[in-house]
Amino acid sequence: MSRFFHRFESRDNPSGAPGIGELIESHARRELLQRAGSAVGAAALRRAAGAGALLGLGGCAAGGGTDRRGGGDGGSGDASAGSAGSGAAVRSGRLGFSSVPVSTEDAVRVPEGYSAQLLIRWGDPIGHPEGQPAFRHDASNTADEQALQSGTHHDGMAFFPLPRAGMQGVAVRPAPGASSSHGLLATNHEYPDYGTLFGDHMAGWSLEKVRKAQHSLGISVVEVRGKGGVWKVVSPSAHARRIHAGTPMRIAGPAAGHPSMRTAASPDGRSARGTFANCANGWTPWGTFLSCEENFNYYFRGRAQPTPDEARYGLSARNDITRWARFDPRFDLELHPNAANHFGWVVEIDPYDPGSTPVKRTALGRKKQEGAAPAICRDGRVAFYMGDDQAFEYVYKFVTAKPWNPLDRAANRDLLDEGTLYAARFDADGGGRWLPLVHGSGGLVAANGFASQADVVVRARQAADLLGATPMDRPEWTSVDPVSGAVYVTLTGNATRGRAGQPGADAANPRAPNPHGHVLRWFEEDGDHAAGSFRWEVVSLGGARAQGAGGAEGRSMGGAAARPHAALPGRPLPAATPAATPAATPAARAWGDAYANPDGLTVDARGVVWILTDMPPTAAAEDRAAFGNNQLLAMDPLTGETRRFLTGPRGAEITGVCMTPDGRTMFVNVQHPGEADGAGVDPRDPRRVSNWPDFRPDGRPRSATLAVRRTDGGPIGA
Repeated sequence: MSRFFHRFESRDNPSGAPGIGELIESHARRELLQRAGSAVGAAALRRAAGAGALLGLGGCAAGGGTDRRGGGDGGSGDASAGSAGSGAAVRSGRLGFSSVPVSTEDAVRVPEGYSAQLLIRWGDPIGHPEGQPAFRHDASNTADEQALQSGTHHDGMAFFPLPRAGMQGVAVRPAPGASSSHGLLATNHEYPDYGTLFGDHMAGWSLEKVRKAQHSLGISVVEVRGKGGVWKVVSPSAHARRIHAGTPMRIAGPAAGHPSMRTAASPDGRSARGTFANCANGWTPWGTFLSCEENFNYYFRGRAQPTPDEARYGLSARNDITRWARFDPRFDLELHPNAANHFGWVVEIDPYDPGSTPVKRTALGRKKQEGAAPAICRDGRVAFYMGDDQAFEYVYKFVTAKPWNPLDRAANRDLLDEGTLYAARFDADGGGRWLPLVHGSGGLVAANGFASQADVVVRARQAADLLGATPMDRPEWTSVDPVSGAVYVTLTGNATRGRAGQPGADAANPRAPNPHGHVLRWFEEDGDHAAGSFRWEVVSLGGARAQGAGGAEGRSMGGAAARPHAALPGRPLPAATPAATPAATPAARAWGDAYANPDGLTVDARGVVWILTDMPPTAAAEDRAAFGNNQLLAMDPLTGETRRFLTGPRGAEITGVCMTPDGRTMFVNVQHPGEADGAGVDPRDPRRVSNWPDFRPDGRPRSATLAVRRTDGGPIGA
């Protein structure tokens, strides 16, 4: 999630659910986890070590890249990328590249021996058969033209091979033999920045401007092909498609037809119009894209006196910052009180069928949706791990009622409409429980406002409140390790934890305040993703720390020792000495290059954890000096070492990472370059902070997708 909306954000969770530290104050004087979890961790480590040995990881070729500014009006270029290194590549476990230095340049930097190619920018034509309008650098493209161009503020993304390939493995990856040179990129577009979208910002606000903003969001599906190390957008393409805030959609699952879903435009509550605020993503074993609707509340003009349910989701007159309701009355909750209930869902899209209708899968729950990482359960059912990106919100899991059918794609069409939704409780002893959000159990009954499962999923936050889920420090992206089966989640940070009237530090959120965030993971009981319990640990604390190797110690920002990853995954972590920090910060395992505010996340086929950051432009001066521009890092979960792999241009967030099936091309998104002071791009001087990637004297910064490759064609990061 971009920090663009943070200045409007308040805590919407008034449940008063106790933090772990409030329940068990002795946490700092004992181990986080009990030895009961060591069997799972040992098995995972054996699998991981075996996989690494079989892969026979090779070295990274050295190179002498230079800063060649380019991009121009073409769809490809070197993205003002340069190779950078801090010395020879030192092999350590699974990492075989030289760490990139911290950067404050208006450029993309990658390691020696790598290149970053500009693939598609906001406003580039996507190759739609109905037309390919060129981008106008004065931002004068019309709303209709924007509907045929790449959307803005690129975010979550997935690569789907052409021809369509089967999926396999616990973490649901394309089967061997799937194409890594031809496929479809499905990309989310999170929010509009009126400082770049319009040449005159919000002057002369009109229906045309509202429509252009609406068409700049949603999802782009583009056909891409790589040859000779160069990727291009295929144009025209029968697959090219834009899905945006005006696209017809179907509502499916428990909430379909419920009175709370009925509006003037959808009297039966089974259809919806559009999707926006599309942040993180997921995918399914049957090859569909899952787009997650996050900060939907900022697009509605709420009521002066919101209902408790509206307030719980941040819907209010104060949060009407996009001004769509002035010319599109469906965004006025005084006129259409149920309209906002159509948003906050996981949206399923078939990238292989451009004529298909996107579906809002309500069984997965309504929240400020972040991610839907899949995992195959032991019996063939599918689990999806999700976050709710706001301070003191929850981590969720959904498990389908039936197994998926790998032999019949059509049989899986409605698999996401039946299953069990859970919220996570992280206990202080390192254990955890999945709390089923099921009508009729755990107090989710009519007397408490939950008359049906539709009520539960529409008001998923309130259901999780009632069951006592653990309030987290902004749970964002999730990813499943295909080697060990571990599930990772990024907690981007929470500067309000520990303030007066707010929960204090606890085991799973060990610092108060927590401005730099952390990464947490868990292992499901018996390795089964349908399990009702798990063992968890904090693996990395954001913030400055001394670099170390082997037995050297690092230092977290909270003051607790951050030790190398010496223990087995799932094994207890030592607690910090109570005197080391007021929050009794537990030791985390990661060491090496420091970072702040982990946001995006993926675990590749080798088990390397890729962490993408979103440190705000309003960060303290010492943080900006320590961390520079936002970045992409690789963490080896076996050794705990973290290395900086890519740094972005000024004002940008690095997000949306995914790879081709062979692991030899990494696609990365650069979002909101030029963002100034947390308020977007300065409309009076759009090039003041950044002019990436075009560097035109009459241009403006543009979000874009990069294709990163090794110059010798080898696996990324190895």
